[in-house]
Amino acid sequence: MNRIRLLVLVATGVVCAQAISAAEKPNIIVIMADDLGYGDVSCYGATALETPHIDQLAAEGLRFTSGYCSASTCTPTRYSLLTGTYAFRGKRTGIAPPNAPAIIKPGTTTIASLLQDAGYATAVIGKWHLGLGDDGGPDWNGELKPGPLEIGFDTCFLLPTTNDRVPQVYVHDHRVPNLDPADPLWVGRKKPSPDHPTGVSHRKTLKMDWSHGHNSTIHNGISRIGYYTGGHAARFRDEDLADKWVEQSVAFIEQHKSRPFFLFFSSHDIHVPRMPHERFQGKTSLGFRGDAIVELDWCVGELMKTLDRLQLADNTLVVFCSDNGPVLDDGYKDGALEKNGDHRAAGPYRGGKYSVFEGGTRTPLITRWKGRIEPGESDAMVCTIDLAASCAALVGRRLPDDACLDSFNVLDALLGKPGAPGRSHLVQQDNGSTGTYALRVGDWKLHRHDRRFARNVVVEQDLKNVPVSRFSLFNLARDPGERTNVIAANPQVAERLKRQLAQIIDAGRSRP
Repeated sequence: MNRIRLLVLVATGVVCAQAISAAEKPNIIVIMADDLGYGDVSCYGATALETPHIDQLAAEGLRFTSGYCSASTCTPTRYSLLTGTYAFRGKRTGIAPPNAPAIIKPGTTTIASLLQDAGYATAVIGKWHLGLGDDGGPDWNGELKPGPLEIGFDTCFLLPTTNDRVPQVYVHDHRVPNLDPADPLWVGRKKPSPDHPTGVSHRKTLKMDWSHGHNSTIHNGISRIGYYTGGHAARFRDEDLADKWVEQSVAFIEQHKSRPFFLFFSSHDIHVPRMPHERFQGKTSLGFRGDAIVELDWCVGELMKTLDRLQLADNTLVVFCSDNGPVLDDGYKDGALEKNGDHRAAGPYRGGKYSVFEGGTRTPLITRWKGRIEPGESDAMVCTIDLAASCAALVGRRLPDDACLDSFNVLDALLGKPGAPGRSHLVQQDNGSTGTYALRVGDWKLHRHDRRFARNVVVEQDLKNVPVSRFSLFNLARDPGERTNVIAANPQVAERLKRQLAQIIDAGRSRP
């Protein structure tokens, strides 16, 4: 009897220890790459370049083979990561234009607000691309609010849009730093004057030529989407972006080393225009796209070195992910196509950015928490949309019923607990609420195209609109490249998934 009682006490002690452990409030760093494909880093099979720091992160942590973002473009993925809600449920969640107002409204529950309420210092550093300002859009020369600080971040240092869109200035908290009142910043959709230099009128002056679309205002020898004038003292040099993100992130970590912190490190690498710092140019055989991957890897290394130097690595959960799959020619002639060789940016998967094929949303995803996560590999299905619910569970915060509507607590899977299943299903989308979806349930994946045509970009290098069937069905276990539509041979499976996808969309939520 005494022995049984002792075993019960020991078992109870283990449970209590696990609960206490979960409430320790580790630091949390989410590193999000931009347009990085499943096959773009060496720990996921790349051989044309080496990514030693990302590889080390994987060797010391858990490498997921079914890690996803929820959308195949940047704005909707970022929206869903922060809000825990599929972007197709929101308004204006497609790729945001330069003057977009704040897409996530003040008071919205986000991963940042949940952690802030739990006592964390919170920061987002890097690419934002979720709009700034009220419904009138950003006041570039005044207070840029609402923005990150109104949805749970204590501080931010941002690239306000995305660097192929204007303006090329930073945003620190609510203002553009270094603005000269005598040289106000103007951002607009129309050419400000007939003689305004553009990528069309001054194409011969460009240091990186455009291939499609990116031919409006010129800055730093590169033409962009949109128009702007002024703000010259506040403008940055493309080559310096990565250094600035690391500098600001290291400073934030150092300032908050004695209390729990959440850092969303939102890299712009490897999004176009790919213009890595000079010290990385020419480091790979893949042109500036490969060089930008090496620059991203350096950023990861600098953050990890900072954790080691401050003795924070054992108390920091690091999540490495990407906002969507790869694209080679995305508007600039930077050698990505010509120098790609045998490199498979999406690994074994079809498609990439802009598509709901696996290459568009299945990306590298790594978790590391030294001493807590057993190094290895996991095939559990997890998604960046789940970080809100999972981090809330980690720090003991309860989700409001009307928030994080599609975020599942997959904390056990992220931490590598034996037998943890991850999520049972995932809706994938292309951009905003455009009517292109995919639903993965187990090995089955259903595509639903509410439009007749789909943009089939990247790995196959086809920039034309191609006709698609409204519904397609693939078995990922047998056909990971989604080459063979088996809907005719599996009508019952197809009908079940059609109903499930429609129910998830119509219900307004998928979290119970």
